[in-house]
Amino acid sequence: MDRKDILQFIDLTTLSVDDNYEVIYKLCNKAKENNVAAVCTYPNFVAQTKELLAGSNVKSASVAGCFPSAQSDIDIKTAEVEYAVKSGADEIDMVISVGKLLEGNTEEVLSEIKAIKRVCGSAKLKCIIETGALKTRKDIVLASELAIEGGADFIKTSTGKISPAATIEASVYILEVIKQYYSQTGIKIGFKAAGGIATYEEAKEYIKLVETILDKDWLQPNLFRIGASRLVDDLKI
Repeated sequence: MDRKDILQFIDLTTLSVDDNYEVIYKLCNKAKENNVAAVCTYPNFVAQTKELLAGSNVKSASVAGCFPSAQSDIDIKTAEVEYAVKSGADEIDMVISVGKLLEGNTEEVLSEIKAIKRVCGSAKLKCIIETGALKTRKDIVLASELAIEGGADFIKTSTGKISPAATIEASVYILEVIKQYYSQTGIKIGFKAAGGIATYEEAKEYIKLVETILDKDWLQPNLFRIGASRLVDDLKI
């Protein structure tokens, strides 16, 4: 796949403490110039991104639900998601309650995903399972299954805020769950690799992985994304 072809899969992202109007303005212009899939920001910038992206094919995405730790009450999480959606978010990137999953409280993890899905309305839900914190295949598979059961449209590897972020090994486990679910139901769940993917060669690895485990049919923006802040610059070289 050519460099320019990968641009369509990118969620161009900024999630920094010093984000401001000028940062978002420049990012949205960059997104439109390169025709990426989406611009992903904190909820307070969604209204701005929605306005700046008007007339383009680029979606407005937002992390929400107490990103990146998800350490808060579910009412607080859903309120933030609802705020982002009302501000114009086309897509929501949420983090599961990793701590609850690790202590075996899977019912609450699932309940929270379902609650967030409900307030998403028509917005797509990307469920971040934070593979770097889960570490084992068993936990990554369980988190992926809960995400799908909860109504996620995409399973996303990582927040990019802990190390390791996206890895090939963890992505294999997620993709195998997506493949199994598709074979059982005929329903396609999307996959988003995020965190540390900054070069053309790294992006190609994930594209090849998706094509190998799933199918070329998944290589379209509504089923495959790469979360990145630096990758666009490398693809333009």
